[in-house]
Parts: sequence; structure tokens; C-alpha cells
Amino acid sequence: MFGMGHWEILIIFVVILLIFGAKRIPEMAQGLGKGIREFRTAMRDVQDEIEAPKQPAQPTAPPAQTEPQSKDKDQAQTEPQSKDQAQIEPQSKDKDQAAS
Repeated sequence: MFGMGHWEILIIFVVILLIFGAKRIPEMAQGLGKGIREFRTAMRDVQDEIEAPKQPAQPTAPPAQTEPQSKDKDQAQTEPQSKDQAQIEPQSKDKDQAAS
């Protein structure tokens, strides 16, 4: 780590312990943790502000308007589509009457 061996890191920790004392080190660590937490939330807020304008606002589309069906269209849907269908239906009725 940073070109330092295990012994150098251990000596640095011992010196910090001697300078600040055992009571002061947890308080410093707690303050450092709070500072890092605040920094992260601030970074997240800035990123959200930067990314928000990049997303285009999608306007809501008005609902599709349908044309009211006229009586002619309703009648066309109930009538047979072709001449073949029109001829088939009466023939089947005649056969039923003749059989009875």
C-alpha cells in the first residue's frame, strides 16, 4: 500500500495512538464517517441534478379519438359479407323445413 510495508503502517498507527489517545480516536473515526456519508449524499444529489435534464420530458399524448359509428356501419356489420353467404343461409332453412 503506497510503497510502505507492514512495519511502517504499524508504526504510523502507534504514533497516531500516542498523539491523540485512545478516547479521541473513536470520536475522530465517527466524525470522519459522518463526513464521508454527507459527501456521498451530496455527490448523489449533484449527479441526480445533472442527469435529470438529460432525460427528455415525455408529453402525455391525448387519447385517440374514435369516430362515432353510423347506422349504416352497424347494418353493414350484421348483413352477410358476400353473396355466397347470403345464398347459403336461406338454403339451409329450406332443407330444414322440407325434412320436417
